Amino acid sequence: MPFKIRLLLSSILLILSLGVAHASSLLVMGDSLSAAHNLRQQEGWVSLLKNSLAHSYPNVTINNASVSGETSQGGLSRFPSLLQEYTPYWVILELGANDALRGYPLDQTRANLGVMIEQAQQAGAQVLLLGNRIPQNYGKRYTDMFFGLYKTLADQYDVTYLPFMLEHVALNKTLMQQDGLHPTAEGQKQVLKNILPYLIPLLDKEKIQ
Repeated sequence: MPFKIRLLLSSILLILSLGVAHASSLLVMGDSLSAAHNLRQQEGWVSLLKNSLAHSYPNVTINNASVSGETSQGGLSRFPSLLQEYTPYWVILELGANDALRGYPLDQTRANLGVMIEQAQQAGAQVLLLGNRIPQNYGKRYTDMFFGLYKTLADQYDVTYLPFMLEHVALNKTLMQQDGLHPTAEGQKQVLKNILPYLIPLLDKEKIQ
């Protein structure tokens, strides 16, 4: 066998023995809270997440499909094509707040999010569900129902669940924009701190290093 062919075969066998690193996709499906509303994109928590994971999880690619103003119904309509496009290992699902702020029936919000979780799981993705709260002026019953729907979904579908993504942010005026709904650039850093303890175990479960 000619030397060049032997060398080529040896190189191929070496690559196969070491394994080829494949990028693993993480899809963020959210609204303005994940779309860096009124900020530069690099200041949003999703971009900060990319920087945070770059060293320890270099094979994880993050695709942010978040859209400001998105409702659960709008997200559901886009979700199947995004699953097909990105074939994610993980999905961070952050939707529902705009439904509540518009007074939509929460049963429908819960149903929409439930279908999205089912679709993600059927596609083989692990889901991190981000819960949220709305201002108390919507009435205690409605605000409590909204906050509770995330735990109901987490229990029903056995997914990882962060109860309140804006913990330590929402009531701190120095970390919130003037609208009282969206974090500042500094607040985005705390949002990421809230999310990482729930996300990292999901990444480690796949042992993507």
